[in-house]
Amino acid sequence: MEVRELICIGCPLGCPLTVTRDGDTIEVKGNTCQKGADYGRKEVVNPTRIVTSTVRVEGGELPLVSVKTASDIPKGKIFQCMEEIRGITVKAPVRIGDVIIKGCAGTEVPVIATKDVKAVG
Repeated sequence: MEVRELICIGCPLGCPLTVTRDGDTIEVKGNTCQKGADYGRKEVVNPTRIVTSTVRVEGGELPLVSVKTASDIPKGKIFQCMEEIRGITVKAPVRIGDVIIKGCAGTEVPVIATKDVKAVG
């Protein structure tokens, strides 16, 4: 039997969770809403995260643009995703929502810009 103590990130309350897994049976205690129960189960079975970072911009009013994965990716793919992000340089202009990487870290999840960067010159 596996027991994990977590802090829920599903809503602003930050409930302390106790998640017990015994084979296929998962029990979540301490949550005050359904988001907590869902988060606890997912964190034990298939943890995922949204990745945020920056990408270099060529010819822009700013040297970097903020980016994030459009949705969560498997936690085990974070380092591969960051490696791909570090290897990218985009040309200005960049608009919020522009797809920077189509499918990051072998997933179908795109990395998108979260800020506008105007071109200079």
